Amino acid sequence: MIAAQKLERIVVTRDPAGTRALAAAFAAAARPGDLISLVGELGAGKTQFAKGFGAGLGIADTIVSPSFVLMAEYRGRLPLFHVDLYRLANAAEALAGGLIDERQAEGVTIVEWAERLADAMPAERLDVLIDGAGDDPRRISIRPSAESYARYLEAVPATVEAAEIPAAGSPPAEARR
Repeated sequence: MIAAQKLERIVVTRDPAGTRALAAAFAAAARPGDLISLVGELGAGKTQFAKGFGAGLGIADTIVSPSFVLMAEYRGRLPLFHVDLYRLANAAEALAGGLIDERQAEGVTIVEWAERLADAMPAERLDVLIDGAGDDPRRISIRPSAESYARYLEAVPATVEAAEIPAAGSPPAEARR
C-alpha cells in the first residue's frame, strides 16, 4: 500500500454496462507499464472490466477471457495484455509459462484471478476487487498501491455511484436494513 496511507475508493455498478463504462474511463488514465489486478469470484465481472478497459483504449477486437491460452494481446492506444489465471493453481505455473515478459512494459497488463500470483505480483499496481455475482450490483473497490496509480481514483466518472462505507464499529449494511 501507499506509505502512511491507504487510498481506496468503493463504487457500485448496477450492470455489466456500468462495469465496462467504469473500466473505459480508467483506460483514459492508463500509462505504459501499468498493472491492474482483478479479484472477484466467478461471474463477478472481471472480463466485463477487461472489455470496457479495452474499449477505452480504442481496441476494436472482441475481448474474451483467455482462460485456455492464459494471455491475449490487443492493440489500441496502448497494447493491452489480458491475462487469466483461472486454470492455474499457483504462481510457479504462471511464471514458468512465461506470462510476464518485457513486452508488457509497453502497454497495460490486466490480470484476472490475480490472487493466484499472490506474493509474485509486483508491489506497484492497481487492485480492483469486484464483489457480487449474477444479476446483483457490483461493489468495486479500487486500491492503488502506489502514488503513481492514484490517478485511477481521479478517473472514476462522476456518474458512478459511491458505495456507502460504514463507520468503524458499525454493523454491515445487511444488518442495518
